[in-house]
Amino acid sequence: MQACSIRLYDTVGQQVVPFQPGRIVTMYTCGITPYDASHLGHAATYVAYDVLQRRLRDLGYETRCVRNITDVDDDILRKAREIGVHYLDLAAVEIARFDSDMAALDMLECWSEPRATSAIADIRNLIGSLLDRGYAYQSGGSVYFDVSSYERFGQISKLDRGHMLALAAEHGGNPADPNKRDPLDFVLWQKSAFDEPAWDSKWGHGRPGWHIECSALAMRELGRTIDLHGGGSDLIYPHHECEAAQSEAVTGQPFVRHWMHQAMVHMDGAKMSKSQGNLVFVSELLKEYDPRAVRLGVVAHHYRDSWEWNDQVMPLAAERLETWLAAPQGSSVIAEHVCDAVRACLDDDLDTPAAVAVVDEAATGGGIGLAAGLLGVSLEA
Repeated sequence: MQACSIRLYDTVGQQVVPFQPGRIVTMYTCGITPYDASHLGHAATYVAYDVLQRRLRDLGYETRCVRNITDVDDDILRKAREIGVHYLDLAAVEIARFDSDMAALDMLECWSEPRATSAIADIRNLIGSLLDRGYAYQSGGSVYFDVSSYERFGQISKLDRGHMLALAAEHGGNPADPNKRDPLDFVLWQKSAFDEPAWDSKWGHGRPGWHIECSALAMRELGRTIDLHGGGSDLIYPHHECEAAQSEAVTGQPFVRHWMHQAMVHMDGAKMSKSQGNLVFVSELLKEYDPRAVRLGVVAHHYRDSWEWNDQVMPLAAERLETWLAAPQGSSVIAEHVCDAVRACLDDDLDTPAAVAVVDEAATGGGIGLAAGLLGVSLEA
């Protein structure tokens, strides 16, 4: 195993710093809420962490990447109610479609992909510990985290109160909830409506809040402190801020050593999102294009740069793939030289556009197969 040469932007430190994991790299990335098909924004996020894992494994590290499935949540319950199906049946259909999309894109398999509903006992224990330590309170049949009790709240996002309140409202945090002591307090355990799933607890019949599931799953699967945690940049606040606060309040230890976030993919001037309806579904792209071209359409953009989807993204990616596939084999010496150049790009804050440019330039001379493989693009027939 080589020393880790990778430098990555750290959201908390707001600068590119050396990534210094242990021999076994523990990674947690927030997964899907399975109530609709996966879109290009999802693909961009998971491709970024996939490329990072490939480079880490190239260096000789073992990677353990956990990606959760939020199979009980306001969104999935709302959609299941709208279409008249059981929420777990809806989840099963969408998880199968997501898995198919990710397999087509040749994603490395997750070390673990646990569901929120698998962690109810862990979640109840975690909430009980927060209550015992004075970081949470009961009100109106629910349990809330008291943000005033945790001095480091805001350490990740570094946002002012007004901005936090606006984002909490946008992401379903319900700042106007009359049961809260402070509008920024967030729910850990909520009272279920009559037609919602519910589990028994000391605090009443209810279900988990959004943020608590990831803390419970991350610590159950990977331990109290993990090397890298990430997801889309829209999760920095409130999700990751709240996740870190409740985790560290319980353990007294740093929850994450390095926070890494994927920028948003936009369409029609706004970020791709299910609520906006401005989506490009992976499954639809795969009907028309080689999955490798879809990956190339993504890695042509840096993970920290927001970019706008347009009708030229996929034709250009498909053309690039054809050029790469037509490249001569080349010598092993040339191949290793190209690989080293790609490695240098990836080590520089996962600069996939520069890595793609290296392969483009080398394609005429050949020997690009291994280098393309570092980006997850197999050139084998």
